Amino acid sequence: MHMALFSFDIESTYNVGEMNNVYDQAQRELGSRYDLKGTHASLEWLDDKKGFKICGDNQYHLDAIIELLRKKAGIRGVSQKTFDVSKEPETTNLRMIWTVPLKNGISTDDAKKITKLLRDELPKAKTQIQGDAVRVMSAKKDELQAAMQLVKAADFPFPIVFTNFR
Repeated sequence: MHMALFSFDIESTYNVGEMNNVYDQAQRELGSRYDLKGTHASLEWLDDKKGFKICGDNQYHLDAIIELLRKKAGIRGVSQKTFDVSKEPETTNLRMIWTVPLKNGISTDDAKKITKLLRDELPKAKTQIQGDAVRVMSAKKDELQAAMQLVKAADFPFPIVFTNFR
């Protein structure tokens, strides 16, 4: 007689509705910032709405806007790690433009890091890479709880969400 398997998925994603709220609130506050009045400081969605285009006259403006986004995200429970700030800003015509994509989906490399961590620490839990998510399965619910704690504690540089509990 075989045991029932419990499972959940590890995903890297964000709530689109909350991100819209973050954007709207940041836009509103941007309009009222006296230190940015009369400058080229602005915030726009990228065409695909999968990130932001931050513009300014200098690095101070870019930093002020990303800080604003992070603050609004924090209030709304959106992970700071969602903002991919790895690209260098471009300077054109004395303006700076910074493209900040939103991280969505776990890359194959990152999925392998997660499965290795779980294999090393919780050998009884089974892991399976499924597209841009990782499924974790076990006969024991407390083992799944341990897996979640382990992944959270590992502090990966991308947002982690646990979904599809079965």
